[in-house]
Amino acid sequence: MLRLLNKSIRNLNVSNTKSIIRNYSTSTTKTSSIFNSLDTFSRRHIGPNDNDIKYMLGKIATNKDETIKSLDHLIELTVPQNIRLNRNLLINTQEEKVNEDFEFGESQLLQQLKKTAEKNQIKRSFIGMGYYNSITPYVIQRNILENPGWYTPYTPYQAEISQGRLESLLNFQTMIADLTALPMANASLLDEATAAAEAMQMCVNISKSKGRLRFLVDKHCHPQTIDTIKTRAEPKGIFIDVLSSKDFDFSSGEVVGCIVQYPSTNGQIKDYRDLADRAHKAGSLVVCATDLLALTMLTPPGEWGADIALGNSQRFGVPLGFGGPHAAFFATSYQYSRLLPGRIIGISKDRLGGQAYRMALQTREQHIRREKATSNICTSQALLANMAAMYAVYHGPQGLKAIGQQVHKKAIILAEGVKNLGFDLVDKSFFDTILVVTGDKTTKVMKELENKGVNVRQYCSKSIAISTDESMTKQDVQLILDAFAEHSSKAYNFTLDSLEKDLEGKFLNTTIPKELQRTTEFLTHPVFNKYHSEHELLRYIHRLQKKDLGLTTAMIPLGSCTMKLNATAEMYPVSWPEFGQIHPFAPSSQTQGYKEMFDFISKSLCEVTGFDNCSLQPNAGSQGEYTGLMVIREYLKSIGQSQRDICLIPVSAHGTNPASAAMVGMKVVVVACDQNGNVDKADLKLKAEKYKDTLAALMITYPSTHGVFEEGANEMCDIIHQYGGQVYMDGANMNAQVGLCRPGDIGADVCHLNLHKTFCIPHGGGGPGMGPICVKSHLGPFLPGHAVVQEVGGAKAMGAVSAAPWGSSSILPITYVYLRLMGGKGLKKATQVAILNANYMAQRLKDHYKILYTGSNGFVAHEFIIDLRHFKESIGIEAEDVAKRLQDYGFHGPTMSWPVPNTLMIEPTESESLYELNRLCDALISIRQEIQEIQDGKADKLDNVLVNAPHIEKEVISDKWSHPYSREKAAFPSQSTKESKFWPTVARVDNVFGDRNLVCSCNTPVFPDQSNS
Repeated sequence: MLRLLNKSIRNLNVSNTKSIIRNYSTSTTKTSSIFNSLDTFSRRHIGPNDNDIKYMLGKIATNKDETIKSLDHLIELTVPQNIRLNRNLLINTQEEKVNEDFEFGESQLLQQLKKTAEKNQIKRSFIGMGYYNSITPYVIQRNILENPGWYTPYTPYQAEISQGRLESLLNFQTMIADLTALPMANASLLDEATAAAEAMQMCVNISKSKGRLRFLVDKHCHPQTIDTIKTRAEPKGIFIDVLSSKDFDFSSGEVVGCIVQYPSTNGQIKDYRDLADRAHKAGSLVVCATDLLALTMLTPPGEWGADIALGNSQRFGVPLGFGGPHAAFFATSYQYSRLLPGRIIGISKDRLGGQAYRMALQTREQHIRREKATSNICTSQALLANMAAMYAVYHGPQGLKAIGQQVHKKAIILAEGVKNLGFDLVDKSFFDTILVVTGDKTTKVMKELENKGVNVRQYCSKSIAISTDESMTKQDVQLILDAFAEHSSKAYNFTLDSLEKDLEGKFLNTTIPKELQRTTEFLTHPVFNKYHSEHELLRYIHRLQKKDLGLTTAMIPLGSCTMKLNATAEMYPVSWPEFGQIHPFAPSSQTQGYKEMFDFISKSLCEVTGFDNCSLQPNAGSQGEYTGLMVIREYLKSIGQSQRDICLIPVSAHGTNPASAAMVGMKVVVVACDQNGNVDKADLKLKAEKYKDTLAALMITYPSTHGVFEEGANEMCDIIHQYGGQVYMDGANMNAQVGLCRPGDIGADVCHLNLHKTFCIPHGGGGPGMGPICVKSHLGPFLPGHAVVQEVGGAKAMGAVSAAPWGSSSILPITYVYLRLMGGKGLKKATQVAILNANYMAQRLKDHYKILYTGSNGFVAHEFIIDLRHFKESIGIEAEDVAKRLQDYGFHGPTMSWPVPNTLMIEPTESESLYELNRLCDALISIRQEIQEIQDGKADKLDNVLVNAPHIEKEVISDKWSHPYSREKAAFPSQSTKESKFWPTVARVDNVFGDRNLVCSCNTPVFPDQSNS
């Protein structure tokens, strides 16, 4: 046999040999099974194994008691036949065409991705424009960025099991409030450009003007910020004037506000006191886009009259990441606190009177105010805000001052060097960015710098801007000066050492004007002054982490949130320097690895959705909604239908839908739902016909927000198209569609995808996320472009919707790895199991709780709603009580009171094992028995395990115990809690008290006597 094999190999030609080797290495043929990777992924990602799946299928049946034979059979009975996709998705196209069972191994794929990443060239980038090289302390990188204890939790709606990151986010707010000298800061926004757009809208909301609205923009703001402001302003009818701040004219009475950059995009430092006085006398507001590190040396905006300050916290220890994700900051005065966009962390008290942190004010406000919400922002950049906050905690005020001063001194040395070589500076006053007049030598100097591996900014045809940062070395400065010297008419007769010595005395005389030098202290709170050794910071980070429940502890069954596995293999490339150390405006020739990855993800998402084109620019689901509607708006304008401004939205829709529609200038008309929770098609047709001349769009979620595959979704799309509108499909529930059906095939024209749900980017405790959109070909030309990078967007591109051209680029490797490792077949099975898990849980719970909505055969989609409304009526128990009691069992509660008040919506995802599904079911069944004890009079209505939940360790071990139930029942209600107990660290938080007594920074005295509030 061996001789025969050797003879066969000798007869092969070279090309065939290479082919055989290639097939073995990629496992594309069944004949190479001995070399197939054994570290395949889909069996690790999907929680139940084949035996578990068989068992669960045997436990569910239709509403006519028909048994379920297979996953395919379950899908046939759950997903309407006329929309089902009758083939596997093609993701790894080359391999899957040869072998539909092909799977990459984890190590194999990461090796391939590493080769792709290496096509990104890591150069020394001193481009600036709001993005700077920073040094991420390893203790923060390893213990926050790379730590699932920090990146797997959800947005901290359940405050009792989120105290760690809530405290860290309060530190972030305190840091921002201190540095800007504006007392009310939020817990981060998506990026600097969208924060500026939010500030513009806030100015409009504060002005309450009914007339013409005008917003003034300094031409020396970052170009991506100007671009995004223009995009956001146009549909709202806000006129934008871009001009020099010295020419701002407030006399018309139309100006609601203005924005300046401080320092400006070209590095200049201006005194805006007079401008602020003029604006305020005219009733206008002043917005300041600024730099946190610069504010360690500059007079803060709040001291010279700014009403709002915003910017990017990226240079506080967060990698460049080709543009994101980064945590934008936003601060204002107390009087505008209730108009502040985004999350705000506040301090309240718990049931026992102890201090507790919580989200304040606008928590889920879109669900309440809908189209009247102040913003559609429903997330933040919590993980990155926590990194920036810890950077400040680690360095403290003195450390930050030292970094700021060093960066400034590097700029001074660089400026002196280029001046000695005969080049002039445009401005003498700067912090970290110098603008060098290069005249007709600009192109030559830029080329010389590129040859030396240095990226700077060509500001215009006659000048070059260079931004220093904390990572800049002596060698970097030398390279830059050498490049200028190549085209200098003056002798290069100095060294950096001699230059530094000559300037030693002058360092005391900074280039910052005396009247703009900071004199006030900042970060005086103890938290910024006690954790400066690595041991102490490590322990502080770990203490906070232990307070939070993430996927490292238990499943998080939040409906409409898809808290699935964030696999280590997916997360691993995020820290690679080839992804992390790339400036978003680096030359295209240096970013080919990113481009290859973007291309694969875009094509894969189009395959998954059935659409033709994709934009990766929206960096959150809310931004995806906004962008999708804007693309529809631009298309309608292009065909002469700009009068179409009616957006039909079902009453059950996610609250950001109407908020997004309002942002693009559309008028919301609500469509009713029937008693089964489905869109009332008769009402839809009635309203589509009523508004046939002005109908712009329908926004629908599929499966519905009630957790059901509605019959007739394609008919709804046909109705809208018949009356001239477009269909926007919200991708919130895409985890029930992937591989089974596709929005484009159903009839939608555009959808957004939550990559932080369906495609495994972690929620990060409240961000980051990604919300790319996919569109049909007729909408493709209008996909968003970018003011700085011309290669994004369609042929008739609308303006930018995010600061970076491809949004939060550095977390896209997570989605890339997920798509590659799962492949088309794996993705389909993941969706099938997600639906199976939900139906298995619903089957187990149906005898204990009413399952509110099901499909025609009695099945739910990937999530389901249990109805608790009758408990409130009879014994006063609400959905919140059940959610809080689940904390005692070691679980995060399901989604509360949405989309139906006083219900719980449960989504288990495909990643949870049968063991964990049963553990949650057991807990909910046990809680139902506890409710029954109240109903039967065996437990006190006012003093029971539900209304007092959660029970904390401090209370349980106290000498005093006055409750009529045992400590064991309170804190150890199940066997699993006796084996491994997760303790909430505060008792139930008083939300009303926190909103009435708003405390949103570490520096504010906590609760004077307010007993009468």
